[in-house]
Amino acid sequence: MALLIGDTAPDFEVDSTEGSIKFHDYIDGSWAVLFSHPADFTPVCTTELGYTAKLKSDFAKRNVKVLGVSVDPLDDHERWSKDIEETQGTALNFPLIADPGRVVASLYDMIHPNADNTFTVRSVFIIGPDKKIKATFAYPASSGRNFDEILRLIDSLQLTAKHQVATPVNWKSGEDVIIVPSVSDEEAKKKFPDGWKAVKPYLRLVPQPKD
Repeated sequence: MALLIGDTAPDFEVDSTEGSIKFHDYIDGSWAVLFSHPADFTPVCTTELGYTAKLKSDFAKRNVKVLGVSVDPLDDHERWSKDIEETQGTALNFPLIADPGRVVASLYDMIHPNADNTFTVRSVFIIGPDKKIKATFAYPASSGRNFDEILRLIDSLQLTAKHQVATPVNWKSGEDVIIVPSVSDEEAKKKFPDGWKAVKPYLRLVPQPKD
């Protein structure tokens, strides 16, 4: 069965470019992004991993650990990492998991047989400190992902996990948010004493909480 939002992210122990990793121990206390790419020495994947490396400080300030995974062996990863640094201008600075036995790919349903029965698609799993899956999506091999959108989604997830708010369409950090319908007006007055804009009784906009 496919993994769903709210499921516990499966644990695993694997080799990576940064040594052996036991997943749950590695991400303990942090958020995590686990993402797959179809194969080493391929053009779209090269651009994705290079860009992800450039976002290291952006992920770090959000307390997010990033892990890449493919079904290629570790020695290929190590040779390919030199190409990534040469062509993208940034060295690989997060673990790239070697999964030639398809252990992780199988646990997370990263291989979609109707697309390709050998290589993983571009799966993304965002996982919270409680090790629960908070969001997941998949792209085909031909389409590179938007990692700025992944950061935006993490901002939303972290904000809504802390406050009783939701984020509207195309929301970006710093913009108004929505008071969730389960919070009554009386409760909202306590949580948001400066008030809100009620477009409809069920659509109440309020400035993004600061803490």
